[in-house]
Amino acid sequence: MTRVLKAGRKEPLSGTTRSVVVFLHGYGANGADLLGLADVLAEHLPDTLFVAPDAPETIPGMPFGLQWFPIPWIDGSSEEEAERGLMAASADLDAFLDALMVDEDVLPEQVVLFGFSQGTMMALHVAPRREDPIAGIVAFSGRLLAPELLNEEVMSRPPVLLVHGDADDVVPPKSLPEAAEALQAAGWKDVFAHIMKGTAHGIAPDGLSVALAFMRDGVDGSCSIGVAMRHSAVVMNC
Repeated sequence: MTRVLKAGRKEPLSGTTRSVVVFLHGYGANGADLLGLADVLAEHLPDTLFVAPDAPETIPGMPFGLQWFPIPWIDGSSEEEAERGLMAASADLDAFLDALMVDEDVLPEQVVLFGFSQGTMMALHVAPRREDPIAGIVAFSGRLLAPELLNEEVMSRPPVLLVHGDADDVVPPKSLPEAAEALQAAGWKDVFAHIMKGTAHGIAPDGLSVALAFMRDGVDGSCSIGVAMRHSAVVMNC
C-alpha cells in the first residue's frame, strides 16, 4: 500500500494550469526547501503549477528532516534497507504523480520533475520506469542509481538535464558524466548537461537559468536548447 505524500504548492500566476513542475527535495530537507524556487521561476512560467511533496520518511535522530530512502553511508542502514526504501518511495511517488495528473487535468508531457540530490536520484529512477514520458527531468547534484538495471527496466525516455557543481563535496561531480553515459547507453537521445563552476552542493544562478530554459522548452517550446556533452555546455536560444 502506498503512502500519501503531503505537498506544498504555488498556483500559476495566470490562474490557469497548463504545466506542472514537481520539486523533489534532498535528504534531510522537505518540500518547502525547493518550493521557494517557484518565486523565481513563476514569472517566466506563468501557466505552471509548482508542487513540492515531502518525502515519506523521517530520519532517525533528525526529527525535522525527511528522506526518500535510507542512505547506508550516512545513517548506517543496510543496502537491503536502502533498496526497500527506494522501491517503496518510488511507488509512493508514482501514485502521487498519477493522482496529480488526474486532479490537475494535465498529461504526462505537461509535467517536469525537478530534483535536487536525493530528489534527483528519485526523479532519475522513477520517470524512466513510467510508461508515458513526462516533459523532462531536471537533475541537480545527484546520481543515477542502479544504472545496470536501466536497459531492462526502462519504459520511457524523457529529456534529461543534468546539472552539477564542480566543487560538490557531497555527491561527487563525476556522477554527472557517469549518469549521462548510462542514459545514452540505454538509448536516450536528449541528455543535456551543465557544470556550475565553483559551486558546491547547491543550486547556483547559472544552473537555475539553464534549468528554466530546459523547462520552458519542455512544456511550451519557447526556447531551443543545444548541448555539447563533451564540453558539458548548454547553449540556449530564447
